[in-house]
Amino acid sequence: MCARDHERVERMERTSPDGTGAVRAMTTFSAADEEKQRGVRRMKLTAAGLLLFVALVYVLAKWASHEGAGAWAGYVAAAAEAGMVGALADWFAVTALFRHPLGLPIPHTAIIPTKKDQLGVSLGEFVGENFLSQDVVRQRLRAVGIGSRLGAWLGVPDHADRVTAELSAALRGALTVLRDSDVQAVVGEAITRRADAQEIAPGIGKMLEKIVADGGHKRVVDLIVTRAHDWLVWHDTEIMDAVQGGAPGWTPRFVDKRVGERVYKELLRFVTEMRDMPSHPARGALDRFLSDFASDLQSDTETRARVERLKGEVLGRGEVQDLIASAWTAVRSMIVSAAEDERSELRLRVRASLLSLGARMAVDPKLQAKVDGWVEGAAVYVVTTYRKEITSLITDTVAGWDAEHTTRKIEAHIGRDLQFIRINGTVVGSLAGLLIYTVSRLLGA
Repeated sequence: MCARDHERVERMERTSPDGTGAVRAMTTFSAADEEKQRGVRRMKLTAAGLLLFVALVYVLAKWASHEGAGAWAGYVAAAAEAGMVGALADWFAVTALFRHPLGLPIPHTAIIPTKKDQLGVSLGEFVGENFLSQDVVRQRLRAVGIGSRLGAWLGVPDHADRVTAELSAALRGALTVLRDSDVQAVVGEAITRRADAQEIAPGIGKMLEKIVADGGHKRVVDLIVTRAHDWLVWHDTEIMDAVQGGAPGWTPRFVDKRVGERVYKELLRFVTEMRDMPSHPARGALDRFLSDFASDLQSDTETRARVERLKGEVLGRGEVQDLIASAWTAVRSMIVSAAEDERSELRLRVRASLLSLGARMAVDPKLQAKVDGWVEGAAVYVVTTYRKEITSLITDTVAGWDAEHTTRKIEAHIGRDLQFIRINGTVVGSLAGLLIYTVSRLLGA
């Protein structure tokens, strides 16, 4: 590229509003572009050489005709003359695409540099109407059969492994980007707000009522009385000493000892009977208490208010908030570790799910239709919602190109084929001229 070209490119990069690579790519010539441009020059020389050749043939044929060479000279001259006309007409047409022929400002010439922006708008409208319409998108996607193809692709173990690895990497990346303090604050606020917004007493009452009705609390009572009996057996001395220590100072010690022993035996007897007798009156009293409490949780205003106050006090404690916040750290660490380990249960389950999904999608027409419908719906939403932005990308990009360099670039890519028009025009013009001259001679004869 010459120094002038470099200066023009640098100027466009400075004046470009966004400095995009699209402008630089369109205003710079790569080695491949330079090679194509050299090919265009060679074809131009070939077409021009053919024009000079038919011009020379015309001159020689005319000279031979004046020298009495015979009727053949007229045929050759007519063919050469028509060939020159065809070559010049096609040269004008091809040149008019890129520049003014002979530098003359002839109307409707230099079409590409002068109509570049209009061509960009037309191209954007063409793409929008013929490629980004709802019917076209649905028809194309339906013809592809994404559901069945995706199912067959996911059904291959290597592909499932690849998707699993990519999902794991994306998950690790997302968890790494997120700041623990932000997530902890959000989680804590969400849990607290949800708990404040919903009254818990009726739910607890219904659950407790269901437990009592099903007898689920009896195992808990059995466990408690059994542990209480064992504890009394293991700590008999401490219990009796505690009873004696609480006696008045004026009572005799042997009386205190007898009272302690009596209290201990009665307490042990009561716990033992409660443990061994499912129909013990204390158990029945406990059942009635729990049933009444469950009813109060659901219907008693004062009880429900006390539960709500207790809930607020518990949630407001710093220890509870720290526990809620620390839950995210534990969950995050667990997920990251599982995502990094190729043999973790998480990755194995994801892989198995992908294989199962792929196998189903490959043979289940209903599932294929669902997937196709989702993809079509998403694609139609994108093209209908952002069609203007997509087409404006084309028009704005074309508008940002430099007219001269755009012309040179386009000519480098298609100019070689266009030179064949000139060559074909010369050949076809010669044949047409020869035919016309022949018919005229025959009709004149």
